[in-house]
Amino acid sequence: MGFRIFDVFAVGLVLTFGEIQGQDTISYTGSKLVNVDYHHGQLSPAIGVHNIQTLRVNRDNKETGFGWTYNHAPMLAYWNNTFYLNYLSNPVGEHVPPGQTLLQTSADGNAWSKPQIIFPPYIIPDGTTKKDYPGVAKDLLAVMHQRMGFFVSENNKLLTLGYYGIALDAKDDPNDGNGIGRVVREIHKDGTLGPIYFIRHNASWKQKSEYPLYNTSKDKGFVEACNELLSNRLMTQQWVEEADRNDAIVSLKGEYKAFSYYHLPDGRVVGLWKNALTSISKDDGKTWLYPPKRAPRFVNSNAKIWGQKTADGKYVTVYNPSEFRWPLALSVSDDGLHYKNLLLVNGEITSMRYGGNYKSYGPQYVRGIEEGNGVPTDGKLWLTYSMNKEDIWVSSVPLPITERADQQANDVFDKMVSGRELDSWNIYSPVWSPVKVAKSTNGEKVLSLSDSDLFDYAKAERIIPATKKLIAEFSVTPQQVKNGLLDIEFQDAKGTPGIRLSFDSTGVFRTKAGYRNKTLLKYEANQEYKIAVKLNTETRLYTVTVNGKNTGNNILFAPLESVERITFRTGEVRRFPNADTPTDQMYDLLNTEKRAEKAEYHIRSLKTSSF
Repeated sequence: MGFRIFDVFAVGLVLTFGEIQGQDTISYTGSKLVNVDYHHGQLSPAIGVHNIQTLRVNRDNKETGFGWTYNHAPMLAYWNNTFYLNYLSNPVGEHVPPGQTLLQTSADGNAWSKPQIIFPPYIIPDGTTKKDYPGVAKDLLAVMHQRMGFFVSENNKLLTLGYYGIALDAKDDPNDGNGIGRVVREIHKDGTLGPIYFIRHNASWKQKSEYPLYNTSKDKGFVEACNELLSNRLMTQQWVEEADRNDAIVSLKGEYKAFSYYHLPDGRVVGLWKNALTSISKDDGKTWLYPPKRAPRFVNSNAKIWGQKTADGKYVTVYNPSEFRWPLALSVSDDGLHYKNLLLVNGEITSMRYGGNYKSYGPQYVRGIEEGNGVPTDGKLWLTYSMNKEDIWVSSVPLPITERADQQANDVFDKMVSGRELDSWNIYSPVWSPVKVAKSTNGEKVLSLSDSDLFDYAKAERIIPATKKLIAEFSVTPQQVKNGLLDIEFQDAKGTPGIRLSFDSTGVFRTKAGYRNKTLLKYEANQEYKIAVKLNTETRLYTVTVNGKNTGNNILFAPLESVERITFRTGEVRRFPNADTPTDQMYDLLNTEKRAEKAEYHIRSLKTSSF
């Protein structure tokens, strides 16, 4: 999973567009490119995306029970009206043992269970060696490395899988074909787990195994499900990195990493690999029409790219469209071959609280729900990924995927349909800084942003039609006055703010005036502030009226062509890391387990109009 120099060369990235001409392949036909000087890449968001943190890791064990701070490579399934998410974990860094795989579940994708271990650390016998790599195992445990997490069989069995690899030191690859093998167990409908079995060993593994082979199970349905999996070449193609290099169960051999795929209407399969490599199969993965080649005009480095057909009949690819692991974006295709746009999914990078081997900044290693692994009843596109190889997140994307709002905001939360209040809002909701609809002290529904995280914030964003002359009316009730921060920004399509209003930690409601801040008034806790902002991007002038009182004229601190977003955020803008930040952070931050004093803000309504 960490960067390897040979990755760049072994996958044939020097191929030119001319070498692919004439072959049917996916391509990016849009014109949008990212600016990596911004975490959001200056991309417009897909409207209604909800980014939810499922795991905020803490080394003190209070939240997760384990305290292992390297968490990565999550996988997602939907079965039995439940979301299942598994991810691998190490104490500190990538490929540094011991390793284990954990499981989280959720009924709605918003509230997630505490993780439970599904594949525990595995003891490697002393004296174990690896072909073509120096070193001898002594008091060593395996690490886990897998590109496949779930399989739902025709007899409706849910299998979860992992792979035990051997890393003799921090630079050794556990996915070199010389590991132990792949394990499998069943997840039952009542949430219990079946026994652990090996479904396939590496040929190089000659030791006695801790777990039996799957075909020794007395559960015929389980054995049948495993056999079905073994016969599915699209499933086993995902095993190529860990499998023996000549394993007959893998159709396409070579340094092709993190396989994902989808079917076209004519039955052909589009395959995708790291670095936006692609090929097409006419026989469900048994053979491929050409060696995987770079998809024309796709920008993607050595992180995963995900592709799937969506419930509305379109196709989507999701990936980091840069040489860095930010932002996380998606592109939509009508036919599964030509991708026409580039929209933001998650443009945040929280602080990397814990350093470690091969830990990279950003939302990365994205996976959706694989074909056959379930279709959520809400009809949304669901994704999972890690942040900084540390915390685990999911994102839900409404369908059809839209970029432009067709009407102004008229959101009075207490009058909106329950469960649908945030359909038009984009949210970023960490475990310690949740965004949700809650009840105020007077019993009304409000949009609540709370924050007790020293290293992250809550954010809610409303996309509106591009407007040059805008009136925005909203109501904010701060729940405290001596701590916290709520920034309210008016931004353009690229996320550039021109107005920033703030409820700060000194009891001041202020606006940004160039280099300085201008005090508008002193505010009190638990008092509602009805705010109206009237702005004109052509004159660059705006006024702020609070509870009927005009606080005077102001000028935009940055020029905007128009306003397309209104953002509420419980923390300051983040600009670290950037494109020049050193890759490897090997230090921990201070006070990573300490909670900040809670700050909370209630937004009762937001209405916008043009004049």
